[in-house]
Amino acid sequence: MTSSVFKFDPKLDLLLERDIDVPPDLVWTVWTTPKHLRHWFVPKPWTITDCEIDLRPGGMFRSTMRSPEGQEFPNTGCYLEVVPNQRLVFTDAMLPGFRPSQNPFFTAVLSLEPKGTGTRYTAMAIHRDEDGRKKHEEMGFHNGWGTVATQMVEYIKTRM
Repeated sequence: MTSSVFKFDPKLDLLLERDIDVPPDLVWTVWTTPKHLRHWFVPKPWTITDCEIDLRPGGMFRSTMRSPEGQEFPNTGCYLEVVPNQRLVFTDAMLPGFRPSQNPFFTAVLSLEPKGTGTRYTAMAIHRDEDGRKKHEEMGFHNGWGTVATQMVEYIKTRM
């Protein structure tokens, strides 16, 4: 797959764009390494209790989110595209090995572009229909993904 396949459609997709002051290689590392991802991938006070990454097209991306009340929400998906330090595409529409899932919600496209000593960070959530996009937006996509991006930068600056 190439990035030209992913064209933002405001009726179906959600977009977070931000210039961050950490380099793309460190952003890539924390996005693709479970021991790092666990620390920032959900808005606090939520946590990641388990994470597994098989970083290759067809490989698994699995995480379990835990709410402050202790409820756990497992998520399993499949990587579609892996371009080190540039682009990561994964979806819950497929399971590992490109097997179709029963309840697809969205496909994520993460793009990292060098910008000075930092990164132009772009996260896009692609949905099947307008209802899916609306539901994700109402769940707090912009606030949630924005908070997570801020937590990621803080994690990189203080722990890497």
